Amino acid sequence: MLRPFQWLLLQALLLILGLASLGWNLIAMPLFLLLPRRVGKALGRATIAEGYRAYWWFASLTGLLRMEAQALEPLREEGGLIIVANHPSLLDALMLVARLPRSFCIMKASLLNNPFLAGGALLAGYARNDTGHGMIRKVVDGLREGGQLVLFPEGTRTTQAPINPFRPGVTMIAKLANAPIQTVFIDTDSPYLGKGWPLWRLPPIPIVFTVRLGERFAPSEDAAALLKQLEQSFVAGMKPQRTSSP
Repeated sequence: MLRPFQWLLLQALLLILGLASLGWNLIAMPLFLLLPRRVGKALGRATIAEGYRAYWWFASLTGLLRMEAQALEPLREEGGLIIVANHPSLLDALMLVARLPRSFCIMKASLLNNPFLAGGALLAGYARNDTGHGMIRKVVDGLREGGQLVLFPEGTRTTQAPINPFRPGVTMIAKLANAPIQTVFIDTDSPYLGKGWPLWRLPPIPIVFTVRLGERFAPSEDAAALLKQLEQSFVAGMKPQRTSSP
């Protein structure tokens, strides 16, 4: 009887997350239209961070999900920083943003076009991924204003060990914003919500994610060479992780 109960509880956690996100988006949209941009960004980012932090605290009480991300605490108040991480799960952004109240992300344009999903991201000053130079300009401005850019250079969830090849862009952003890059490793043995893992499938319990800090890189004029160094750092620093297909 334990496994069916765990399945129901895990689905309930996902439902709570979805409803909370929808509720905040509906509140955030009028705030985005009414508040000064600087005030709105600070409020939007802090609210998302505290909301995700509360979610992880509640999830840990169930014994199903646990995040060990204390390593991020020294970064909380450090502005103008690019945080890059590997991407094993759909929950990765929730883990990082929960500990980083100054952070912002790059989101799919399709989400920002949805009035029911866009409010929180617009208020927090997230960038959309379909505007090319406009996107780069927005994130560079965000870094110069003291924000923290959370980015997954793989571009999608990890499908090959130890990581997918990195996509260009992060080191160019670092160069233009004169912002350092802090590497972050997300370690897990769980396949939960990895690429191809269906929401309905119950993984081994508990689901544990551990976050640790890696090397920090200064911006470089040679963005391509820095990207190669960044990828090599992840290849060398990643712990072996189990992958699983549905």
